Amino acid sequence: MTRTAVFDPHAPEPVGPYSHAAIGADGTLFLSGQTPIDPSTGRLVDGEVATQTRQVFANLASVLSAAGRTLDDVTKVNVYLVDMADFAAMNGVYATIFSSPYPARTTVAVAGLPLGARVEIELVA
Repeated sequence: MTRTAVFDPHAPEPVGPYSHAAIGADGTLFLSGQTPIDPSTGRLVDGEVATQTRQVFANLASVLSAAGRTLDDVTKVNVYLVDMADFAAMNGVYATIFSSPYPARTTVAVAGLPLGARVEIELVA
């Protein structure tokens, strides 16, 4: 298997041994999950899940750009929420990011996320 790693110097540093994204042999781009870390401070942004979701999408858009792609190229989205009560707020931001035809999406609740984040999102483009 051949893969090419994508590193975006403008995105938050990975918090583990993984790349910001990887391009497979067929050209599919897989973005690692992003949490709402402000790349200028390296710290989690304060605020409600809507604020955190906006930061997550800013981070993802930056990584997409580093790979020569945009949010319009996204085909699949996986959303991880610590609390499904945050679904409507996350979905409200999500609706401003994508337009029809929308990417496929899965949203699940998880027990916890790195650094106490309320939301994490990963993409396939």
